[in-house]
Amino acid sequence: MHSFTYDALPGRVVFGTGVARTGLAAEVERLGASKVLLIASDRDAERVRALTAPFADRIAAVFTAVREHVPVATAEAAREAAVGADAVLCVGGGSTVGAAKAVALTTRLPILAVPTTYAGSEVTPIWGLSEDGVKTTGTDPVVLPRTVVYDPELTASLPPELARASALNAMAHCVEVFWAPRRNPVSSVIAEEGVRALAGGLRDEDPEQLLLGAYLAGSAFAVAGSGLHHKLAHVLGGLGLPHARSHATLLPHVLAFNAPGSPEATTRIARALGCDDAVAGLRAVVAAAGMPAGLRELGLRGDQLDEVAGRTEKVVPADNPVPVGGGAMRRLVQQAWEGTT
Repeated sequence: MHSFTYDALPGRVVFGTGVARTGLAAEVERLGASKVLLIASDRDAERVRALTAPFADRIAAVFTAVREHVPVATAEAAREAAVGADAVLCVGGGSTVGAAKAVALTTRLPILAVPTTYAGSEVTPIWGLSEDGVKTTGTDPVVLPRTVVYDPELTASLPPELARASALNAMAHCVEVFWAPRRNPVSSVIAEEGVRALAGGLRDEDPEQLLLGAYLAGSAFAVAGSGLHHKLAHVLGGLGLPHARSHATLLPHVLAFNAPGSPEATTRIARALGCDDAVAGLRAVVAAAGMPAGLRELGLRGDQLDEVAGRTEKVVPADNPVPVGGGAMRRLVQQAWEGTT
C-alpha cells in the first residue's frame, strides 16, 4: 500500500425518490435562509414553481438566464441578481449549478443544489467560466454546495439521449479518478462502484441507479482532481462543443491512450463493466448509448485540431500515466476527431 492523502469534503446529501417534493422546504430552513436567490432554467419553470411553493415567501429573486459553460456575462448577471440574498438554491443540470457556483465564488453565499441531470458538479468544489473561446476552471471550497438533494423523480423525465449523455459525463469522472493528480485508494473504490452503478443504470434505464452513480462519480472526482480527459474536454468546451456529449465521445479514446500506463484503471473498469477488455467494454457502452464516435460529429473542425492539442498539452498533469509530448497529444486528438483508435 502506497502512502496517500484523502481530503474528505464537507456537505450534506439527501437522497431518495420524492425528497425534493417533501423535504426541500426543510433543507432551506436548515440553512437558515430567508432571502433565497433561485437559479433555474426557464424550461424547468413549472416544476420549479411546484417544488418551491411551500417556501415561496423566501424566494427573493429568480435568475433564469442559464448558459452552458457559464459565460462570464452570465456569471456577472447572476451575481447582480444575488444582491441582498442570503443563500442560493439551484434546480437544474450542470450549467445551473455552475451559475450558482459563479455567484458563490464572489459572494460566499451557501448553495443548496437540486440536480436534475447526472453532471456531478453539485458535489465538487470546482468552478468554471468561459470567455472568448476559452474555458477557465478553478477550485475553491466556497463553491461546494452545503446541501445536495438527489431525487430520482427529477431525472426520470430527462429526454433519453440527454440522460445517456449526462450519465456518460458522470462515468468520465469515474474513469479520470484512476490517474488523476490526487488519486488515492478511497476515491478509486468509489469510482469503481460509480462505473458499476452507471453502467447498470444505462442498461436498465434506471434513474435511481444513474443518480447514485452520478453522486459517487462526482464525489470521487472532487477529491482526486482533473486529469487528461477533463483538460481536453474543457478546451473543447471553450470552443463551444456540447459538454456532456463531448465527454461521452472522448471517453473510450482517452482510456485507450492511457491504458498502457494505468493497469489499475483497466482492471477496475473492466471488473465494474463485467467484461475482459475495459477499452472495448467502454466503447460498447458509449455506442449503445447512441453517442458519436468522433468529435467531428459534434462540430469540431479539422483546422482546430492543432489548437486543441496545443492548448491541452500545456495543462495535462505531469504525472499522466502516458506522456503527451512528442506528438502524442496531437495523435490522440486526431483519433478522437475521426472516431478511430
